[in-house]
Amino acid sequence: FFRLSHRPSWRYLGIGEEEARAFSREVEAAWKEFAEDDCCCIDVERKRTFTMMIREGVAMHAFNGELFVQATWDTSSSRLFRTQFRMVSPKRISNPNNTGDSRNCRAGVQINDSGAALGYYVSEDGYPGWMPQKWTWIPRELPGGRASFIHVFEPVEDGQTRGANVFYSVMEQMKMLDTLQNTQLQSAIVKAMYAATIESELDTQSAMDFILGANSQEQRERLTGWIGEIAAYYSAAPVRLGGAKVPHLMPGDSLNLQTAQDTDNGYSVFEQSLLRYIAAGLGVSYEQLSRNYAQMSYSTARASANESWAHFMGRRKFVASRQASQMFLCWLEEAIVRRVVTLPSKARFSFQEARSAWGNCDWIGSGRMAIDGLKEVQEAVMLIEAGLSTYEKECAKRGDDYQEIFAQQVRETMERRAAGLKPPAWAAAAFESGLRQSTEEEKSDSRAA
Repeated sequence: FFRLSHRPSWRYLGIGEEEARAFSREVEAAWKEFAEDDCCCIDVERKRTFTMMIREGVAMHAFNGELFVQATWDTSSSRLFRTQFRMVSPKRISNPNNTGDSRNCRAGVQINDSGAALGYYVSEDGYPGWMPQKWTWIPRELPGGRASFIHVFEPVEDGQTRGANVFYSVMEQMKMLDTLQNTQLQSAIVKAMYAATIESELDTQSAMDFILGANSQEQRERLTGWIGEIAAYYSAAPVRLGGAKVPHLMPGDSLNLQTAQDTDNGYSVFEQSLLRYIAAGLGVSYEQLSRNYAQMSYSTARASANESWAHFMGRRKFVASRQASQMFLCWLEEAIVRRVVTLPSKARFSFQEARSAWGNCDWIGSGRMAIDGLKEVQEAVMLIEAGLSTYEKECAKRGDDYQEIFAQQVRETMERRAAGLKPPAWAAAAFESGLRQSTEEEKSDSRAA
């Protein structure tokens, strides 16, 4: 799951830290019930949960350079929350009637004189040929500040209204790789073919008569006689070796097997070169793109994984977290209005006055790949002991929420004690080591005093 870690800016809001933590726990419990509902009530099409919508948004951004989500309102009274979302394909965002761009309408995005988006023209998803194409204008925000249409993309220059595909920079190399693989497949098919030929001492004219067919009775008789002599010769010479028959040709005949040359022609090296170029253009490592870890040591694999992890964390923060945070704000506003969650009474600002402060949060996604589990754990323990990291950060790297782990550990410890089970050996050893170390520190402090 793409899990919420809600952390409102309690100092700015003027509330206590404990009040903020209590409010966060209340919000996280209500959000999980709404977002990961098996009935997919968060989705207008009732196909996706929140995590599935985030995954689709990331895939949409990867292939189109942007993602669109429309926040809608369900009119049914059978559910507690009316907030719903619709994933919108970027192909449906275009100028009305497919007209050209103008000063205030570019590629389906209506902008003001400063370049800020005011709304989007969305083509209706009608069956092709069923009805005339229609466009609906959807505002970016409602008058109260609630997001109505979420658009996530990374502009590279001023005035840009739509995203650019990340594959544009490597599209030529991807086409070259596809052509190379198809050509190599055709070459492999040709190399798999073979032809068997028998060379004899017949002259060219006689051989062609036998192969192409004889027209005269005399030639047919000669061919029949020649074949008969061959059959009689081979039937009279049953040479066997270990029970297996060994064919023996007539004097002057030789059997040849004609095959194509089986050479690589530098295909593997050229393919690796193209994959490395594509990986560099996409910001990932060659090993991760090709799924080839055969010639890597632990150090190189770890360096490659860390580099890719840093890139993916940046993309997660920019793409997935932005989409998730804006969707979360839409739901949080309704949850507060319906009093499903209650704001702390001593807060200086209301939700409408400080949306970002109340909706500030982090998102926990899938964990980092562990190349060597033992070394990964040792590194995490050393970072925590040295004060360079926290349980929250290390658990987030593994895709876990530290609060859930702590709560589960408390429950398991109490259940083990109630069942009369001893603590695990490693836990007892760690406890004794910590107790011994603290005792020695106390003795050294008393001596110093």
